[in-house]
Amino acid sequence: MQVFISYACEDRELAKRLSQWLEGAGFEVWLDENQILPGDNWAEKVAQALKESQAMVVLVSPAAMESKWVRHEIEYALGAKEYSGRLVPVFVGSPDRIPKDKLPWILRRLRGIELTDQAQEEDLREIAEVLSTSN
Repeated sequence: MQVFISYACEDRELAKRLSQWLEGAGFEVWLDENQILPGDNWAEKVAQALKESQAMVVLVSPAAMESKWVRHEIEYALGAKEYSGRLVPVFVGSPDRIPKDKLPWILRRLRGIELTDQAQEEDLREIAEVLSTSN
C-alpha cells in the first residue's frame, strides 16, 4: 500500500521521521521531499501521487490548516474511493491548538492520533497499525 503524507512545511522534520518509520514498517511512502526533483512540475507530481496512493496520513497542525495545498489533498482523499477508511488524521500536539473554525468538520469526526515532535515509537506504531487494519 502506498501512503501519501500530507503536511505543512513547518512540520517537515516530523513528516520525514514518520516517512522513515512507515517505510521501516513495510509501507511504500510518498513524501514530496523524496519524490520531487528540481525542475519537476510540483503540482503534477502531487496529483499523480494522490492518484497512485491508497491511504493518506495528514499531519494536522495550525500551519497545515492554513495551507491550501493540505486542504486540497484532504478533499481529494475524501472524494476518492481508494482512500475509503484510510484517511488518518495525526494531530501534531494537542488538537486544542487548532481553532475549531480552521479544522475541517470531517477531521473532527474521524478518530485522530496525537503525536508530538518527540514522537515515541509506540505513537508511530499506532499509525502503522491503523493503516494495516484498514486494508
